[in-house]
Amino acid sequence: MKLCKSGTVKIALAAFCAVIFIASLPGAAAQDDIVGKKLYFGVKPLKNMNAAEIEAASDAGTGLTMFKYNATSSRTGSKGQKFSGFMVGHNPNTTNGTTTTTVYVVPLIMKIGGKTFNPTVADAACLGGKVPTTVLKNSPMVLATHDFKVNGVDVGATQYSDAFRRGEFWKSVSANGGTYHNKLNYVFLAAITVTPGSANSVLYSVTGTPCRATYGGVEVNWLDGYVTGTLIPSLASKGVGPANLPIFMMYNTTMYDSSPGTCCIGGYHGTESTSPPQTYSPFQFDSVGVFTGVGGEDTSIMSHEVNEWQDDPLGNNPTPPWGNIGQVSGCQGNLEVGDALTGTNFPNVTMNGFTYHLQELANFKWFYGAPANAAGGKFSDNGTFTTAAAACP
Repeated sequence: MKLCKSGTVKIALAAFCAVIFIASLPGAAAQDDIVGKKLYFGVKPLKNMNAAEIEAASDAGTGLTMFKYNATSSRTGSKGQKFSGFMVGHNPNTTNGTTTTTVYVVPLIMKIGGKTFNPTVADAACLGGKVPTTVLKNSPMVLATHDFKVNGVDVGATQYSDAFRRGEFWKSVSANGGTYHNKLNYVFLAAITVTPGSANSVLYSVTGTPCRATYGGVEVNWLDGYVTGTLIPSLASKGVGPANLPIFMMYNTTMYDSSPGTCCIGGYHGTESTSPPQTYSPFQFDSVGVFTGVGGEDTSIMSHEVNEWQDDPLGNNPTPPWGNIGQVSGCQGNLEVGDALTGTNFPNVTMNGFTYHLQELANFKWFYGAPANAAGGKFSDNGTFTTAAAACP
């Protein structure tokens, strides 16, 4: 699987020059100190999209429940241009009620270089004796108990992904009575042990942090092939399929592209060209603190990927070009709500004895132009963006 990367992020929606798109990554020697390295996120878009087939699968319940949107740009440089794509759930502009999609969480026990990175056992050194998967189960990504305020507007007690969706379409949601929700039903499956081997993994050293001396690394192309070719098919008997989202949790283990120096890819969401398409997402859960302040703590990476999947499930929702912001050097043209704010977090949420980190996200209209139509009249869910995206280049 070829990985498309260069000095500029290139989202080739028509040509699909490759399957995962990330920013240009900094170099580093194998087993170099991972502390201070940059963190990036990617997307593996659907090839050969058949819109009619996707709509039919949604209606029949054999694929994800999605709605097709149409948008007209009001941005400088693309004003009047029309765009369409698919988003998970029902249309908040026209419907009320709750859509629920099942998300299967698959913990991966990574065995790398004689070390084991296990999200299902208590970690006294890095997590105060808590079990990582339990911390995730008790998080605002999974539970619908935290009362979220988006740009000062109370959007209700719900999951972060639902709070973001309600907030970005708040004008419509509130006008229709406020009963719209796009909920995720999380099901935690048994952990799976993965041993990538020395050719596809590395141990990074860690300095300056008190709890761990090593950090895992796995080659992203190998991992993607293993996830799509082995893990997802093996989980069919558990209910995993195109109508839901399997996500793969790695603990204190990051991803690199081709060589260990091309670190660090915190997560990505991908789509397999099955019929209907199968979406999925591997991500890392960090408790060491090597990505503190750059958007990599605990549930921050998961919030980036799950929310991008929610708004751009197939990885190919087209937008006017935007860029030179967040993790993006140059221009890209897709509805990836996390990339423009990589490294910028939503206010921390403390619940169940743990302080969780969540990434701030760009609203739908940030990509297509004013008016915002979102909570607080802003273009991101914590007010960093007060106007729509600038033209690019």
